[in-house]
Amino acid sequence: MKNFLIAISYLLLNAIANAQTSQPFSITLEPVIPGEFTGIQSYAWAKEGDKILLIGGRTDGLHRRQPFAAFGKKYNNTEIVVVDLKKEKVWKKSILTLPPAIAEQLQSSNMEFFQQGNELLIIGGYGYSETKKNHITHPAIIRVKVKELINAITKNQDILPFVNQLADERMAVTGGRLNKLGSYFYLVGGQRFDGRYNPHGPDHGPGFSQQYTNQIRKFSIVEKDGNLTIENYLAITDSQLLHRRDYNLLPQIDANGNEMLSIYSGVFHYLKDIPFTTVIDITENGHHEVANFNQLFSHYHTATLPVYNYNTKTLYSIFFGGIAQHYKDSSGKMVADSNVPFVKHISVVERNQNSIKEYLLPEPMPGYFGAASEFIPGNETLYTKNGILNLSKLGKKSTMIGYIIGGIDSRAPNVFWSNEAEPSRASPVIWKVYFTKKD
Repeated sequence: MKNFLIAISYLLLNAIANAQTSQPFSITLEPVIPGEFTGIQSYAWAKEGDKILLIGGRTDGLHRRQPFAAFGKKYNNTEIVVVDLKKEKVWKKSILTLPPAIAEQLQSSNMEFFQQGNELLIIGGYGYSETKKNHITHPAIIRVKVKELINAITKNQDILPFVNQLADERMAVTGGRLNKLGSYFYLVGGQRFDGRYNPHGPDHGPGFSQQYTNQIRKFSIVEKDGNLTIENYLAITDSQLLHRRDYNLLPQIDANGNEMLSIYSGVFHYLKDIPFTTVIDITENGHHEVANFNQLFSHYHTATLPVYNYNTKTLYSIFFGGIAQHYKDSSGKMVADSNVPFVKHISVVERNQNSIKEYLLPEPMPGYFGAASEFIPGNETLYTKNGILNLSKLGKKSTMIGYIIGGIDSRAPNVFWSNEAEPSRASPVIWKVYFTKKD
């Protein structure tokens, strides 16, 4: 009976993968390689005009499985990078002259971040702390004045006046995501991980402490006498639906036209190292699992793009490459891989009032790109205030809508167990993303 159910499951998966879906758009990518950009992954970003601010992350590829080699401080990104892609110019500024607590947090990876006007808020992040002589999740929030910091970096001036930090144990989170609904920030999922990474667990070799938040942490941030303050803090705990990290949190529009957020996939289940495949919708009134849907093609954080058609009330969430448990092979057959490999496909989850479905776009990524990268909008007038591409703002011609910057460039699908010296790297490629509507 078990084998029969498995066979039926794979028949259904292949039926989904090979279904002919009418796709209302196409996407093409064009590489740009600015000479001074050497690649980062798992970073935070903000934007002012044509200039993009990149903070933190790592300059190597996928973390190694050996504890002594994983998340080494040698590959911490210790420079804040400013990129002007129209002029293809790059500026850099070391953070090592900043106070140690700020400098250490700003070189961590998998921070939660959100840009609100001229402010970039950065929470947590994991990395080596010289002060603690250990790898930690930073218990603090940092606020950056975006325009002023960019100007200071491009003019090689002091950057400290435009960065301030608030220590708070509730902000010790890495691998979650930060966004906003209404007047409140939502710090969703993630974990607190202190100590050296060890795939064999805390009781074999280097020890560590790992605690998933299992929470949505809701709060407001205000400034009093030049200092940050967290107010109206509320933690909503759900040990089943919110036990996730390294996932994608997308701004969305619900069936009634209201803003919401959605958790797509993430890792790991309690008893087995496999990703979640369900979607969790978050509104100002609560959160719930989307019924009768499992996401097959994108399971870790990757570059994403939400798109909305106001005429048909249809939402498209696009996932660029990354890491997934399922993919199509060269013959078009669906393959399930429990090692959860890097993949090349561009997948779409399409939602409207009556249905939700997933499919692949015909053209894949040029390689194993996407994981730990970010999609950064180009022309903000094409987007809603919460960052969703408005389909009605686009004409029939191909439009450059934004960029995919950095992330992990892997040589092969499964490199975690590789003994090669550098089976993956932080990608030095920046991709221009072109979007074309179809009739």
